[in-house]
Amino acid sequence: MSEMIEMVDSLESKLSKLIEKSRSLELLIQNLKNELQQSIQIRQNQASEIEHLKKKYETLKIANSLLGSDENKRDTKLKINSLIREIDYCIAQLSD
Repeated sequence: MSEMIEMVDSLESKLSKLIEKSRSLELLIQNLKNELQQSIQIRQNQASEIEHLKKKYETLKIANSLLGSDENKRDTKLKINSLIREIDYCIAQLSD
């Protein structure tokens, strides 16, 4: 009978340790999920900022070429033509 009690106590002890380990692992998983979510948010913010800076760079290139720089004249002409086509399309849509 004493052996049974010792076995039960041993099992209870081991079960208690397993439960505690499981709780700590669940907490760790939750923390890692939170870190991942923050990393995803940071990455999205950085991607958005990169896109914004690319647009700003293109605008500055066009403005520079309008000021007389020969480097980007072709790009500026293409952008102006594209804008004219968009305006023509809008006018045609309004006419209909």
